[in-house]
This record gives sequence, C-alpha cells and structure tokens, in this order.
Amino acid sequence: MDLKSFEVGFTGRLDKVLTDILGESRNQVEQLIKEGLVSLNGDVITKTGKKLSVGDRVEYRFKEIVPKEPVVVDFDVEILYEDEVMMVVNKPSGLVVHPAPSVKEATLVDWLVQKGVSLSTISGEERHGIVHRIDKDTTGALVIAKTNEAHQKLSEQLQNKSMGRYYLSLIDYPLKESGIVDKPIARNPSNRLKMGIVPSGKEAKSAFCKLLESDKRVELIAVKLFTGRTHQIRVHLESLGRHILGDDLYGFKSKKDTIDRVFLHAYKLYLTHPTTGEKMEVVAPLFSDMQEFINKNFNKGEVDEKINPDIIDNYFTTITERM
Repeated sequence: MDLKSFEVGFTGRLDKVLTDILGESRNQVEQLIKEGLVSLNGDVITKTGKKLSVGDRVEYRFKEIVPKEPVVVDFDVEILYEDEVMMVVNKPSGLVVHPAPSVKEATLVDWLVQKGVSLSTISGEERHGIVHRIDKDTTGALVIAKTNEAHQKLSEQLQNKSMGRYYLSLIDYPLKESGIVDKPIARNPSNRLKMGIVPSGKEAKSAFCKLLESDKRVELIAVKLFTGRTHQIRVHLESLGRHILGDDLYGFKSKKDTIDRVFLHAYKLYLTHPTTGEKMEVVAPLFSDMQEFINKNFNKGEVDEKINPDIIDNYFTTITERM
C-alpha cells in the first residue's frame, strides 16, 4: 500500500485536518481513520476526534484491491458509459453490488476487479468504486468511480442532490394520485428482513408519478428519490397499500403470473462529470423480462411517449410545485 505523510501545520481534530489536507469528504476521511489506515507519530489512530498539535507527523494510506477468496464470475454487465475516471453500468437483477459477510456469490465489484477496471479505494476494501448502490433485485443505472478524486466529487453530488435517478416501476394497483410520500424509515421491528415506516427512523422522501394503467389495473409509474434509504420505494409504496410486481417481501401476491423478480428499474441517471464539469444524462434500457411484460400489457406507442427521457424530469417538477 502506498504510504503518504505530512507534518501538521495547524492544530485541530484529526478528521478535520485530514479532510482539509486531502480535499476528501469528511465521511470518507472518517472511514479511513476507523479502518486503521491513519497513524499519528507512528501510532495507529482510530478515533476521528484525536487532537493534533503543530509538528505532529500524520501517515495515511488507501486500501488496495486484494480479493479475499477466488470467486467465479460467470456473467457480464452492460457498460452504458465509460472514461478514465468513471463508468455507468446497467445492473441486472439478482446481482449484489458489493461483497459482504452474508454474500456468497460473485458481486458487481468482483466483476469489475476481474475486468481489471481501476477503482477508487476511499470507500473501503469491500466497496471499491461504489459511489451509490441499488438493491440486489433492482435493475438499472449505477455509477462506478475509478479514482478517489472522482469518487469524492460524485459523493458530494449525492449529498447536495445534484446527482440522482428516475425509476420506472410496475405496481399491483393504481395510485390514487401522483404525489410525494414523506415518511421516516428504519428497520422493521417485527421483521428484520424488512424496513418500515418508523416515527424515530431516518427522514425519507419519495415522489411518485402515475404514467399508464393497464386493463388489469396494473400501473406503470415513475419515481424520484429525495433521500436514499434501504428499500425506500418499496416501503413508501407499501404505506400506500401498493406493491411492486414481484416484490413478495413487501406484500405483492402473484396469482397466475410468474413474476420472479422485483420490477423496479433505475431508468435515467443525471449528474455532473467529476472532471469536466459537464452535465450528463445516462439512460439504462429496460431488461427483457420487464420490457416484455410492458409490451404485453400496455400500448407501446403510449409507453414510449410517457417514458421519453427528455420529458420525465418535467413530471416531478409539476409534482413538487403542487405540494
């Protein structure tokens, strides 16, 4: 690992001084410290609030990619955009984004490592390159950072909401109206596999837009998130008595259908390029199973008109103005 150091020129907390020196976000610097990657005068420091004095010597390093165990990667992932500092992929259903103790199969990070993609390291060993994530069963646009500088700038965009995604989903019964759900989310106290609406939970805000209703009362909707909580769309829909097709965890009950995965897709990504400052939009095509279901139950011309990437932003401007 590449060890770097500097002499402290002003007093302050370790996390604050290191943030100023590296130009990284506070959260990313705190992660480095907690993982034992920062030393003070030769001693490893894991307390972010450690006080520094002028003349102290701080050493730090970023983790390298070292696979813990060989994994078999027998799949490929569509790349929607790529350059020297970042890439956007169209994540398929059933693919976990990054390794975890409970994950036995190959992940998106494993695929990236096998391809030899240069990845940022500031998020820690298990999450190389991962700027944001989506659930295992959710499909669509996902950003990968190749450098720490790009990762930091993209993370800042997540924080200030200048980067985001518009989702498409199919639900089991039409919404009463388009609108915003603003309800806090936390782990469901009665089912640890689920999240739920919990008064003491974290703030969570979603906007839902009605697009098209089929003869079977299935509805195609668009969704925008203002926060990024685990299972947020699924939980907020459940609070409205609606469920995503295929989402049996939160209450979808399939009858004659054979839908074996959650029909939720991150359709359009918007962001600012971390190096050039250029405004970017990337559209992730629907996967064949969801596309075939839509073709079977809706008029293609109407669908194409409603999910036109050039106008989908306008739906949420209208909803926000109404609230």
